[in-house]
Amino acid sequence: MKRGISLPSFGLLLLVATTPLRALAQSHEQGGDSGVLRLSELVSEVRERNPALQVARDRTRAMAAVPAQASALDDPTLSYEAWNVPESLRIDQADNNIFRLSQKVPFPGKRRLAGDIALHEAERTAHEAGSVELELVAAVKAAYYDLWQAYERLAVLKREKELLARFSHIAEQKYGVGEASQADVLRAQVELTHVINKLQTEPLAIESAKAEINALLSRSPDEPLGAPEHPAVPRLDSSPAELSELALENRPDLAAQAAAIAREESAEELAQKNYYPDFEFSVGRFVNYGQSDGFGAMASVTLPFVNGKKYDAGVEEARARLSAARSDRRRLEDRVRREVQQVFLKAKAALLQYELFVNTHVPQAEQALRVAEGGYETGQLGFLDLVDTLRRIESVHLDHIAAQADFERAYAELERVVGTELPRSAPAVKGPPRG
Repeated sequence: MKRGISLPSFGLLLLVATTPLRALAQSHEQGGDSGVLRLSELVSEVRERNPALQVARDRTRAMAAVPAQASALDDPTLSYEAWNVPESLRIDQADNNIFRLSQKVPFPGKRRLAGDIALHEAERTAHEAGSVELELVAAVKAAYYDLWQAYERLAVLKREKELLARFSHIAEQKYGVGEASQADVLRAQVELTHVINKLQTEPLAIESAKAEINALLSRSPDEPLGAPEHPAVPRLDSSPAELSELALENRPDLAAQAAAIAREESAEELAQKNYYPDFEFSVGRFVNYGQSDGFGAMASVTLPFVNGKKYDAGVEEARARLSAARSDRRRLEDRVRREVQQVFLKAKAALLQYELFVNTHVPQAEQALRVAEGGYETGQLGFLDLVDTLRRIESVHLDHIAAQADFERAYAELERVVGTELPRSAPAVKGPPRG
């Protein structure tokens, strides 16, 4: 075959192939965004700014003020009585003017138990706020990796555009010296136009992910954000059994249910206390017209046995509520174990896909591209073969990115169902591996 043109060397093509995709994506900054968007900073900010979490915290503060009220005695009562007042309404001439101070006193232990019930309810509300925080942290992490995936997809398309532009130039050069048909040139232009069109729409996914993050931060949807960092190397260091045990120790909804059980235990004890009477004591000062003044005292007691069935029903209600709370705890534990298992398997599947792409598909696809480029250069392969190989590379890299993003989202969900962060010591990925 005649060699009347100078084609790009394998080294030049490999330079493009091995360039980290993020370096290509950095050239596309949306709306003046700059800098690096760090996940740790986003998590801190969502904990500070998200209104849903603030609502939960305010409810916790409100409930924390209830126990002191519930355990306090009723306010004392100061009263005045006038007996046998003359028709002239001369109170100072009434037979008796009585100034009385009274105080209701429940049976010992009742106020304490009422305070305990309120305290356990406050604890339950506080743990519910912890559940809200876990949900929000998982949501912001998922949105962060949606944004990362959108940036990486854009980088893949940018790389594909550069390669197609290079191949189009090669086809034009070969056509100019009669070594390629006009159809090759036209096909190259069609493929290049197709990629350019996708490049015009892909930034919309970036803007959508940014809007989601800004919403979680209670900011304007178009607030500038930097480009996300590459995630750490996907890995799962713990077994489902270990994670389940960790979840049973850390899940705030389980802790909230434990507080609910404690509340119902105190409520049952209080229901038992209701069989005992309450008291009221009062002292009075008697100011008598035309007679000696004096003092008086009074004590009264309730008679619960008169309405014993009412208190029997109260005890039965309290026991039923306690039994239901304990059953809810077992049901919740079963659900936690199931959630951990399901999310772990989801993360495991994404991890296996990621490793398969890193170790097999991506290197093979890049190798195929180099072979196809060399084959087209020497005339052993047609332009359609070269374009088909490039399409497969695009698909492989997009699937590779999707697998890693799926893993990170599943890992964030795994942290939510476990109830705590699961640190990874592996270094960050510098970019999808290239052949």
